[in-house]
Amino acid sequence: MSGTIKGMAPRSRPFAQVDVFSAEPYRGNPVAVVLDGSGLTAEQMQRLAAWTNLSETTFVLPPRSTEADYGVRIFTPSGELPFAGHPTLGTAHAWLESGGVPASDARVVQECEIGLVEMHRDDSRLSFRAPELLRSGELDPATLDQVAKALRIPAGAIVASQLVDNGPGWVAVQVASADEVLALEPDHALLAELMVGVVGAYPAGSQHAFEVRGFAGRMGVPEDPVTGSLNAGLGQWLIASGRAPASYEVSQGTQVGRGGVVSITSHDGAVWVGGDCVTCIRGSVLI
Repeated sequence: MSGTIKGMAPRSRPFAQVDVFSAEPYRGNPVAVVLDGSGLTAEQMQRLAAWTNLSETTFVLPPRSTEADYGVRIFTPSGELPFAGHPTLGTAHAWLESGGVPASDARVVQECEIGLVEMHRDDSRLSFRAPELLRSGELDPATLDQVAKALRIPAGAIVASQLVDNGPGWVAVQVASADEVLALEPDHALLAELMVGVVGAYPAGSQHAFEVRGFAGRMGVPEDPVTGSLNAGLGQWLIASGRAPASYEVSQGTQVGRGGVVSITSHDGAVWVGGDCVTCIRGSVLI
């Protein structure tokens, strides 16, 4: 990829592709990580993100804040995000594997557009502190009706709804069961301008507490395999409203051939979102 401006030749930059929310390669949600994004323009970053055609591509930069270990910019194929969950974990994983040394052994602090995002390190697993929601509250009737039509379900099938916007603009609805989540066949044309998360509970005693699906049509991603930002917002909503216990696990990606597992834990006055990461590709990219 040339990505040149004003005759400047591209240069080789360290690169990794990390599968997030899965210990098994190719079963989670991949993120492309350019481990040295210094000197790149937003146009160059966007061009590469469109070329990788993954839900997100990230670019590691020197931090502006003295409290951060590194900075990052996060791009979808069609635009930049102020925050996203699986790219946060995947970027931290790649940064640590490439020799990044955090100020504290127990945590990593990432700087992105939404601010500083703290991550805990527990053995080989990372979890990020869910950022404060930018917007919350029940969906208004018009939006709820639009979501129901886009999901091709009766409005009465939605048992609860909430804005869980921590940057990408997620709206969330809960249906009665995980089976109802898995059965959804949405109208992606109607979802095109929305960011919709759907959650439904598994029966007591099941391997996972909930099944989640995330439809990110506005970002050019019809269905995101496994979604950290959505699960962060869902965790804040479901735990605070008593709809979920303080700790639980979510399954996501089933309908797109993945097996993502997201761990949600409430402690230290915050919700933490964690999962396994595995590097699938390591090398360099010309930009």
